[in-house]
Amino acid sequence: MKAQRQIRRSSTASTVNFGLPAAVWEAALAFALLFAADSGFAAEAPSEYQVKAAFLLNFTKFIEWPASAFAESNSPLAICILGKDPFGRDLDDIVQEESVNDRKLVVRRLNQSPAPQACQVVFIGNAEREVRNILGGLSSGVLTVGDGDGFIRTGGMIAFVIDNRRVRFDINQAAAVNAGLKLSSKLLSVARSVEK
Repeated sequence: MKAQRQIRRSSTASTVNFGLPAAVWEAALAFALLFAADSGFAAEAPSEYQVKAAFLLNFTKFIEWPASAFAESNSPLAICILGKDPFGRDLDDIVQEESVNDRKLVVRRLNQSPAPQACQVVFIGNAEREVRNILGGLSSGVLTVGDGDGFIRTGGMIAFVIDNRRVRFDINQAAAVNAGLKLSSKLLSVARSVEK
């Protein structure tokens, strides 16, 4: 690992706002978003991708995009799934009627890299083989999210990981800053690790 990179690891005992342990805050947030969506799966334990869908929605609330990331001042904030969709209807259900900073949230499914300003969040599934090429081809102002530790190493910004049977996430803050995105300190504080 390069000397200039710093990684901050947060333990499950670390605290965030309201004095709650980070793990409790993450779980409460994910479940609250899932239940608030009233999408029909509140009676059973959420699946891995239902929790990830809740996190994708929540990420949009803790990130500031440059104006150039949107085609127009009233353009929606688009969460795009590139390639195979592991979410099914869960992501659509959870973002239904949601908005962030007066922008309606929409979900788009793509078979190829998005055109500039078409997506503000791109989830790249494990099935995509050329992740590094995909990431390099995206315009600035796009938050990239994927699965597994390797996603951060290839230049992705947020990687979902399973840690002690819980969905957690790691952040590559340098990649986000290079893309013109501002990540809230609240989001950084609940990440499992942050690469600066």
